Amino acid sequence: MKNRYTGLLPKAHLWADILSFNVSFAVAYYVRFDTWIEVPDHLYSNLLLIGNLFWVAVTSTFKTYQFNRISYSVYRQILTLLKACIIHICCILAFLYFSQKGDDVSRKQFLMTYAFFVFIAMFARVLTLYIIQFHRMAGNNLRTYAIIGKGGLAGFIDGFYAERKELGYRKCGNFEVCDRQDEAMLLENFLEKAQPDYIYCCLSEMNDTLVKGVIRFAERQKAQVRLIPDFRGFIDNLATIEYHDMYPIIQLNTKPFSSMQDETIKRVFDLIFSVILMVLCAPVFGLMILLVWLSSPGPVFFLQERSGRWGKTFKVIKFRTMYEDAEKFGLQHSRGDDDPRITPVGRLLRRSRLDELPQFLNVFKGDMSIVGPRPLFKYDVDMLMREVPQEFMTLLTVKPGITSIGQIKVGYASSIDENVQRLRHDLKYLGKYSMLTDVMLIAQTIQVMVQGRGR
Repeated sequence: MKNRYTGLLPKAHLWADILSFNVSFAVAYYVRFDTWIEVPDHLYSNLLLIGNLFWVAVTSTFKTYQFNRISYSVYRQILTLLKACIIHICCILAFLYFSQKGDDVSRKQFLMTYAFFVFIAMFARVLTLYIIQFHRMAGNNLRTYAIIGKGGLAGFIDGFYAERKELGYRKCGNFEVCDRQDEAMLLENFLEKAQPDYIYCCLSEMNDTLVKGVIRFAERQKAQVRLIPDFRGFIDNLATIEYHDMYPIIQLNTKPFSSMQDETIKRVFDLIFSVILMVLCAPVFGLMILLVWLSSPGPVFFLQERSGRWGKTFKVIKFRTMYEDAEKFGLQHSRGDDDPRITPVGRLLRRSRLDELPQFLNVFKGDMSIVGPRPLFKYDVDMLMREVPQEFMTLLTVKPGITSIGQIKVGYASSIDENVQRLRHDLKYLGKYSMLTDVMLIAQTIQVMVQGRGR
């Protein structure tokens, strides 16, 4: 018998949020005006009604409550809740502005309403998720699935659910395609007996007749069909699906930020962050300029040609950390604290990463990004092209950055092995880019700077 509660959780979240919003509004109103007896006046009553209508409209438009077992997680729930709240606040403010009632509404009550609401809604989501997961781990509220096919793809599905028991999926059978004349009938008999909620079809092993048979059975039994193409040869390229009329087209992201939206968001973030930091750190810039100037003769800034995106060269800007005549030692990698070319102030700047601050000018110009692989000079480029040409060419598909996974974990490379090690750390970034990843890496870099662990 199919589970009768499918789709109940999104509806429960909707009504719980509406209730939470109304309770938060009422509590904020009575706390603000210090009265627990009087009914709210017409302005606030109307605002509450409008708030409820806007919440339903916003969450419906942006599909706040559209999720399934796999996508139902604390992170996604909180993210969609905050997105809906921000849009809802904008709608309310627009309503107050155009109705010219903004000055009549208490700002304190307005802020308290959303503070209470966000807290209650987040708490309810976290509590609900953990209760549901505990319930499923105990063997309740399960969904069954069957797999048509065998081998690596079938093993992938089994492994996925074995590692995520909290999702509440239980296997009810596996049909091996054997290429017999009566195979379609055997498959239907298998599905009739198993009665799965979900049917996974390994497309590399099935012909059109078998797939159509599975779909017909699913339509009768209200099961859901999930088709699995064999992506194992190129899964690292992060495939996405686009629709050209009625035909699904699989697009492989052969370079990071294939999406114009991703690249635009990253560029906007780089510009805003760079401008804010350069304004806030202006006194630090001034102090660093003075220290470098007093530490040894020579220019304050160090300009060097580096390799950027697609191999295009540009001049990277840093505070000078070496003596002016360092070239007499020849072109070589840094040898850490024992390097005679580095000035005492230069050692401090390198350990704290403050020598990198002028590179925000490179970011502003568009030569670099805040997060990305380290920009390399020709010596390192030639060396990596000899050692790992394919991996290095992949790294050139993105703008170099001020900080990166490789720079945090390895720092300034002093050997071929460290250069390659740093490169492979940076390659991991290309495969899992997100704004959250960038923010986390910036936070880790700040930690390195504060602790003076830079190399």
